Amino acid sequence: MTQIEKLYAQLVANRAAMRFTDFRRILEAFGFTLDRIKGSHHIFKHPLVSRPLSIQPRGDSKAKPYQVDQFLDIVEEFGLKMKK
Repeated sequence: MTQIEKLYAQLVANRAAMRFTDFRRILEAFGFTLDRIKGSHHIFKHPLVSRPLSIQPRGDSKAKPYQVDQFLDIVEEFGLKMKK
């Protein structure tokens, strides 16, 4: 199991304890690309997803749990797979 696969397994198991930088790496592993940054908002796009995904870090540099939930819902809804 690669490091990014371990991070994804950790994300699924414990949605509230993910560093923002690791969360970004997971998005990129699933094929999301950074479209733009506006302030603290990082806007990601995916070719198969019809809407952008906006993420931003909490004050403690962790990913926001509701944004992790949005990502996991998108993965399920669109059947996205991690790139090898």
